[in-house]
Amino acid sequence: MSRFDEPLTKALDPKTAKLLHSVLGLETVGDLLRHYPRRYAERGELTALDALEVDEHVTVVGEVSRLMRKPMRNRGGTWLEVEVVDAARNKIYLSFFGKGSHVAESRLKPGRRGMFAGKVGLFGSRTHPRWQLSHPEFELFEENEAGAEEFSAAPVPIYPAGKDLTPWVIRRAVGVVLDTLGPLADPLPGDLRARHGLRDLAEALEAVHRPKDFGDVQRARDRLKFDEAFVLQAVLLQRRQAATAWPAKARPRRGDGILADFDARLPFELTEGQSQVGEEIAADLAREHPMHRLLQGEVGAGKTVVALRAMLQVVDAGGQAALLAPTEVLAQQHHRSITAMLGDLAQGGMFGGTAVTLLTGSMGAAARRAALLDAASGTAGVVVGTHALLQEHVQFADLGLVVVDEQHRFGVEQRDALREKAGGGRPHVLVMTATPIPRTVAMTVFGDLEVSTLSQLPSGRAPITTHVVPAAEKPHFLERTWERVREEVALGRQAYIVCPRIGDLEGDEGDLEARLGESGGEASGEERRPPLAVLDVAQLLSEGPFHDLRLGVLHGKLPPEEKDAIMRAFSRGELDVLVATTVIEVGVDVPNSSVMIIMDADRFGVSQLHQLRGRVGRGGLPGLCLLVSDFPEGTPARARLDAVAATLDGFELSRVDLEQRREGDVLGAAQSGKRSSLKLLQLLRDEDVIEAARDEAARLLAADPELSAHEALRAEIDRLLADERAEYLEKT
Repeated sequence: MSRFDEPLTKALDPKTAKLLHSVLGLETVGDLLRHYPRRYAERGELTALDALEVDEHVTVVGEVSRLMRKPMRNRGGTWLEVEVVDAARNKIYLSFFGKGSHVAESRLKPGRRGMFAGKVGLFGSRTHPRWQLSHPEFELFEENEAGAEEFSAAPVPIYPAGKDLTPWVIRRAVGVVLDTLGPLADPLPGDLRARHGLRDLAEALEAVHRPKDFGDVQRARDRLKFDEAFVLQAVLLQRRQAATAWPAKARPRRGDGILADFDARLPFELTEGQSQVGEEIAADLAREHPMHRLLQGEVGAGKTVVALRAMLQVVDAGGQAALLAPTEVLAQQHHRSITAMLGDLAQGGMFGGTAVTLLTGSMGAAARRAALLDAASGTAGVVVGTHALLQEHVQFADLGLVVVDEQHRFGVEQRDALREKAGGGRPHVLVMTATPIPRTVAMTVFGDLEVSTLSQLPSGRAPITTHVVPAAEKPHFLERTWERVREEVALGRQAYIVCPRIGDLEGDEGDLEARLGESGGEASGEERRPPLAVLDVAQLLSEGPFHDLRLGVLHGKLPPEEKDAIMRAFSRGELDVLVATTVIEVGVDVPNSSVMIIMDADRFGVSQLHQLRGRVGRGGLPGLCLLVSDFPEGTPARARLDAVAATLDGFELSRVDLEQRREGDVLGAAQSGKRSSLKLLQLLRDEDVIEAARDEAARLLAADPELSAHEALRAEIDRLLADERAEYLEKT
């Protein structure tokens, strides 16, 4: 009998085991049984061929409609073309050469149905292209090892596969291990399964791989989804429990310190949300275990003020605060804005305030030595910096609070390095993001953090109007775009123009999550032009429609002092237009800017477009954002842009963003390069499952924190944590 943790090399023949490992990374019987079918087909159902994409390895279910022998060009002999149709009579053509063509011809008769797997391509004329699978693998429904009746009633599992590995090879391997599988320990307690009407694990695995009907499939998926949610929530809740046991120095609020002076001088009233979140954070800081809180909020919702008030509370209590920013531009912006907000309170002890020090990797030797001394001696109550703060020789006198801005840009090692710089216990941690997070994602990805949300914008924020500019369809719309910029500049205002890349080399110090090379889901078969570049666009504009305007260029490859000088010049109104990469995406605050033009907007993600748009409309002036794209209506890329143009609600857009991305991306598979640990659970659609699993995990852990009576659950948690795919969980 095979075990869940048994290597596939022992459970299967060597060739199949090697294929499963090399193509899918599957190593154990458990890995294979957790490789669930992507979908199911039945004999009377054919694959819709209108959803194919070029160069994708696909499996289609279709019916052979005709065979044609065709002569080989420039040499003797013939090859076989087989026409296959779907239920809507869409067609795909199979091509076979050499001896394989005669084998295929003997088996593929008109009217026969089956599965055909291979790499899909387009061929034929530009006006009448045809889908093609070249020398595909195939299995006919009437010719399988289990007999003709297998496919007549039971759903046919179709697995995620790949080159040299077909879905039916996976199906046969799954069948072998299911037939020899020994007893399984179930990670879900029996009383929990009874409460939710869930079948046991062995039954669920049998049903998901060899269902008798589609009801069988649904019941199996319900159980296996709950597994994924429950184990993940148990991990996160265990971490939250562990965090409460760590020691931390309490930093209670004082009534007569710098924070009180700062609040008294604020030229505006805090929003209700800012006040409420401020009280939550203040209570956390007063406890003797470390705060672990995520502060999310719309662009411009006032997160910086909330974070600064928390930092001042820690300084009042004798500690220091460090603010970690992902780029030098943002670190410098934070340093300037915090210093400006504090006024003379940022002059150290002279006025009962605290020094605010900037530390970045590009600082000169003398300035760097001074900043290091301020941090190590405690002279600086607030230290703002980039990854330079993480270096070993950077020391703090009494680090009490770490604020991480735009948390998704930092890895676990970076955050751990800063956290370990606190002596006498762990520092409190406040993580900030301006990318709104759907509630289910917050529960799942940030389940070990307390979550605070700022959804109310401060007074004075003007509305932002967003439009899509279809540059290819209507070139005169692009001309009008440049006219609008000139009109705003004539009124004394300023504009940003954002491009996906700098020049000949793509990207800017990793800030770009733009979809370089993406076709927006259209299988056009044509190469896209390279993304528009800052240097090229700036030259065209300076020689053309903006020849008499003051243009600046900003990107991540400029020397830090030059970047800072350009931003200062733009902030002072000495430049009319700033042509930049996404280096201005977060933190940049120029109230006089009223227009944001995003070139090749389809190459950016939804959340990134929303972030960029938030750079305008910040000073009471109505904001205008124009999304320039070559994609026509009806394409997925255009639909994404239309969604951004239709709403300013970042939370609504975050759902759109998530719906268009794989679950693996959400849980960090993109960061680790591995598959997501979630196979079936969908974070937006399975909110009820996630909530129920969280409640059950909390109940179980309250009764048995060490899981001493739940060995099978402990084993599942160990499996998740041992897997590199769990790396993202550590990042919080």
